[in-house]
Formats: sequence, C-alpha cells, structure tokens
Amino acid sequence: MATALNRGLGSGIRLLAAGAEASKPASRGFHATGVKRMGGHGHDEPYYLHAKHMYNLHRMKYQGLKVSLSVIAAVGIGIGVPVYAVVFQQKKTASG
Repeated sequence: MATALNRGLGSGIRLLAAGAEASKPASRGFHATGVKRMGGHGHDEPYYLHAKHMYNLHRMKYQGLKVSLSVIAAVGIGIGVPVYAVVFQQKKTASG
C-alpha cells in the first residue's frame, strides 16, 4: 500500500511540475533580428565612402548664405504646403 501511495504522489508531483511549465506566461514583446555589421564602424570602406569630417559646419564655404537659404526654404515649405492643401480642399468642396 505504501508503494502505491508513493507512486501516486510521485506521478502527481510530476503532473504538477509539467503543468507549471506549461502554464508559464508566454513572453510578449518585440523581437528583431540583430543588426548586420558590415565592418568595424558600421560600413565597408570600399563600398561606402564617408568623409571623416563631413559635418564640420564651421569650415563650410559660404556658410551664412547656405544656412540662410536652407532655413528660408524649410520655412517656405512648412507654410506653403498647408496653405496649398487648404486652398485645394476649399476648391474641391466648392465645386462639388
């Protein structure tokens, strides 16, 4: 009788252990593959040439002119596109 009780307890414990493993919560999260490294610094020299000091803005020729034109262009686009969209939408609504 004792061996049957031991066997029953043992199989019960195994079922509980298996059930605990099966009921573990699934890991929810984002999974992404690793970044492919193409070299020591993230690029292959023969295929991707990048100036060592490409963004030295203080050494740019005609810096004042280029920066001013860039800012004016960005502001113009930022104002012009929404204005055009509103005018276009109003024309569409008026004609329909």
